[in-house]
Amino acid sequence: MTTSTTAQHSAPQTAMSRAAGEVDTTAFKAETIAVIGYGSQGRAHALNMKESGCNVVVGVRAGGKGAQRATEDGLRIAEPADAAREASLIAILTPDMSHEQVFREDIAPNLSTGDAVLFAHGFTVHFGRVDAPEGIDILLVAPKGPGDLVRREFQRGRGVPCLFAIHQDATGTARARALSYTACIGGATAGVIETSFAEETETDLFGEQAVLCGGATELVLAGYETLTDAGYQPEIAYFECLHELKLIVDLLYEGGLEKMHEFISETAIYGDLRSGPRVVNDETRQRMREILTDIQDGTFARDWITENQAGKPQYNALLRKDLAHPIEQTGARLRADMPWLKPGANAL
Repeated sequence: MTTSTTAQHSAPQTAMSRAAGEVDTTAFKAETIAVIGYGSQGRAHALNMKESGCNVVVGVRAGGKGAQRATEDGLRIAEPADAAREASLIAILTPDMSHEQVFREDIAPNLSTGDAVLFAHGFTVHFGRVDAPEGIDILLVAPKGPGDLVRREFQRGRGVPCLFAIHQDATGTARARALSYTACIGGATAGVIETSFAEETETDLFGEQAVLCGGATELVLAGYETLTDAGYQPEIAYFECLHELKLIVDLLYEGGLEKMHEFISETAIYGDLRSGPRVVNDETRQRMREILTDIQDGTFARDWITENQAGKPQYNALLRKDLAHPIEQTGARLRADMPWLKPGANAL
């Protein structure tokens, strides 16, 4: 596994603000772009690029759900190997753990000198699961949002901010290609930041594990358990520890700590400032550093790859345990009486 060094984290500084018009996409639109996979990100990237004037072919297995949906969306489809053979830029947008096989079987045998291979997450390249052939550009374009949001914002004439990085510049045009790709999926409208494969991969994994998914959900469950163990109603605990979290996250998302403080009570602010550091303390920060070290030295990647190779027994057991938590039953009952949460309920 690749071990992190300080040098790997040093990426060129790129202004967050970059007008879409500053990126010349003329040469890029003359290329054939293969999007391998038609999940959330694959669909968004393929449709956005097509509507930006790019020549797009979607690489999917015949008869699969992806092939059916891409056809319904009006996109041209082909088997992944055929799409890679035709294209000069191949975007691999299948799940991380499939990259090694897809690259080995479908992509690598069909590459020509001067082609580019693009990823939306640096895991596979950074941890050495894919070897970059000579003469090939290896790029990263990572939208900072799920595929559905990438698509919706593009349709509104806006975009989702993107990170981009260059692992290998064989042609001398890798950076221009990455920026053009970013512009054609709408990212240059919102802003781009240049990074490295190491920085994108390690910070993304850390954010998921320590804050956004692992940290946030464990905090919610611990709060719920603390209140119910003390005899409070599970419904009240659900509202206080999970339901209202969205209100705070929305304020943080829109305007940071300042906006959150503006819209909550002084009592809440005092409780925040006084008690927050009692929950997230020096011990918590040490655990975060341990998580980051596991990511940087490849321990997490090795464990996750091994888990997949074994058929994901621990993953499935932990997921079943997570979904069996009492907060899930409480939430399901309460959400059944919240029609505004149902899909399409807020449509105009």
